[in-house]
Amino acid sequence: MLRVHTVVATLLVAILLQVLVLSVAPVRADDRSANDLRDIRIGMAARELPSQGYADLACANGSAGKLENWNQWADCPVGPSQLRAIRFGYDPAIDREGTKVAGHPVILTLLVDDTGIVAGLLIATDPNSRLYMHKKAFLLGAQAKSRYGAEGWNCTERQPAADEQPVGGVYVNEQCRKSVNDRTVTIERRLFRHEGEELKNFTDETRISILAVKG
Repeated sequence: MLRVHTVVATLLVAILLQVLVLSVAPVRADDRSANDLRDIRIGMAARELPSQGYADLACANGSAGKLENWNQWADCPVGPSQLRAIRFGYDPAIDREGTKVAGHPVILTLLVDDTGIVAGLLIATDPNSRLYMHKKAFLLGAQAKSRYGAEGWNCTERQPAADEQPVGGVYVNEQCRKSVNDRTVTIERRLFRHEGEELKNFTDETRISILAVKG
């Protein structure tokens, strides 16, 4: 048991060092043309989204099913936030390693308002990724912070619940929020194990929400 914890702790330290040397260009506060993900930018019209490079478009809610292109956004039902959610991935013919952000396998959701404007983007680490990648999932949040500038985040760190334990000596359960470039960026990171779970079972995830500020 001690050896397993030592190996996990060593891996986490190595991953943290990797993040420290990762170069991620931050978004400048005065750079309103910067995209949020590849060629997707909050505030652009859905009709301007590229027709190539993306695949598996489908309504994230309801039973409307798959979409042939972005222009069918209105076929998706309106969600609780009054936005229409489209799940999508990268075209495997172009991205042979799958749908990844900063090296992490992710699940992507685009949010479109009733006027056809891209109003939000949701990025969540894929819980079904390989164990090696799943162990790194909480680190995507740190990379996202660098993307939008390291300063100015309002973070809340939650203390472990009675049944939550660190993984390899590391416990993370935080939410950080920042307003930048007419967007509200929220980053949630979690790393812990529930008491009594097997060593291979643990919570390790990052959820990123990028929403247009309603004016």
